[in-house]
Amino acid sequence: YALEPYVYEMNVAAAQLARSVCLGFETAEKPRAVVGAMGPTNRTLSLSPDVNDPGYRAVTFDQMVAAYTEQANGLLDGGAEFLLVETIFDTLVAKAALYAIEEVFEARGERVPVMISGTITDRSGRTLSGQTVEAFWNSLAHVKPWSIGLNCALGPKEMRPFLAELSRVATCKVSVYPTAGLPNAFGGYDETPHDMCHVMGPWAEEGLVNIMGGCCGTTPDHIHHIAHAASHGKPRVPPTIAPALRLS
Repeated sequence: YALEPYVYEMNVAAAQLARSVCLGFETAEKPRAVVGAMGPTNRTLSLSPDVNDPGYRAVTFDQMVAAYTEQANGLLDGGAEFLLVETIFDTLVAKAALYAIEEVFEARGERVPVMISGTITDRSGRTLSGQTVEAFWNSLAHVKPWSIGLNCALGPKEMRPFLAELSRVATCKVSVYPTAGLPNAFGGYDETPHDMCHVMGPWAEEGLVNIMGGCCGTTPDHIHHIAHAASHGKPRVPPTIAPALRLS
């Protein structure tokens, strides 16, 4: 859309708007925070977009770092209190984002918590770049994120086994925000708030997660139901030592 010159400005404005809304809802008992979401872009560093040239890349690692640096500075200047690198389908792109964030923290002399969220592209349980959930965690654990999780792509029923595996290995908080089911033939989402709450409620009760929400197809009513389910659960307690790697 030729809006590249306005990336910084848009991110500042977005964070400022979110912060102004928080002020209208937060209380001493229920504080509200602005999470600055940093999406995966439409580029990949691990795969070639040209099937006839496997070695071709449409973008470089340094170009991705520069883009994420601009976004991170905009979000932080606008008042974001967390940074969320999310919907990760290519971990190398996520590494560029996380490298940029660390550079920004060093330059600013301040830090905020960093959240990470990957996406499983189908029922094989792998990201688009081919990683299993356990491999995804192990390739990013060195960043020591505040949380790691899964979002998008799959509905809650399909996401559960992969969430359970992430919960088994991650030594930080675990988040999840699935779509409202898999898209139907018209690109819509069929799971109702009650449907999602019925599936996600046990996750909270079993202590699988620390943070729950909704992605594509979810509405404020979905989030209300998910929050209600979470209120009856128990927070996940991360393992203090990462489990041994599973070899396969």
